[in-house]
Amino acid sequence: MYINAITSYLPEQVITNAYFEELNGLTDEWIIERTGIRERRKASSSENTHTMAIEAAHKIKDILPYDISEVDLIVAATYTPHDNIFTLGHAIQHALNISEIPVVTISAACSSLLNAIEIVQGYFALNKATKALVVVSEHNTAYNNEDDTKAGHLWGDGAAVLSLSKEEAGSQNWLIKDLITGGAGNVGKASEGVTLKPLHRGLIMPYGKDVFINACTYMPKVSKQVMERNGVTVEDVAYVIPHQANLRITKNVANTLGVPDEKMISNIQYLGNTGCAGCAIALDENKTKFVAGDKIIVTVFGGGYSYGAMLVEV
Repeated sequence: MYINAITSYLPEQVITNAYFEELNGLTDEWIIERTGIRERRKASSSENTHTMAIEAAHKIKDILPYDISEVDLIVAATYTPHDNIFTLGHAIQHALNISEIPVVTISAACSSLLNAIEIVQGYFALNKATKALVVVSEHNTAYNNEDDTKAGHLWGDGAAVLSLSKEEAGSQNWLIKDLITGGAGNVGKASEGVTLKPLHRGLIMPYGKDVFINACTYMPKVSKQVMERNGVTVEDVAYVIPHQANLRITKNVANTLGVPDEKMISNIQYLGNTGCAGCAIALDENKTKFVAGDKIIVTVFGGGYSYGAMLVEV
């Protein structure tokens, strides 16, 4: 299974930490020390989870190594839906005008990128599809409670789209060598560590310490599993892209894996936590610096304590 192209979209509006200092007294220094975040993007009043993903999808349409009509599967992921009936996947199908193909929209919190790719892997294995789009989009600010001093300053908006093919296609063929996902919903505060209950207070994180501990446990653990399963050492890895939740988590994961800082890719400093879109956006932002033979680990962790790791060879 190969990644043939990747694009992303970010809203124009930038929200700096000064906004939260004025809102609830959280200083720039305090937020940076605890999260690494300096600013984040916020969707405009005319944007939503669908529109951001559609913008990214139109970009990928122009760089696909095959006609868009050849796409025979769309798997979308979000935990911040614009519409629970006409879902994100359906919106992409409608925007690209691709008829009569399987369309799936999932949510496994911030780990959904890898869960979506794994679903594509299953369709490919069953010969039910050969070319797929994976769409990840989060409109966190639509659900966020900015007055929440524990987590209101963490969130940003953004979207990305990846094209995947069962066989090589075009000039970019990043091989997905292996992928592992899992869930630890029975561990610690998984049931309440991060929640988004639309009929209640929205997106909150009342047990950030427990989330931190488990993110720092499961991302290195599953990354080691995927490396060991493929005979890859830390020295063989060119870059690691962890879920963009907190810069301290990124540094902890790097330390546990024994990966130097220069191999860790992070965008949380200027985008905030963009949920399941974060790692895909990072792949798009850095794609020009990857060279043939580079091995990249993408590792994720989400609310409900879902997790995963993917080994990609450029």
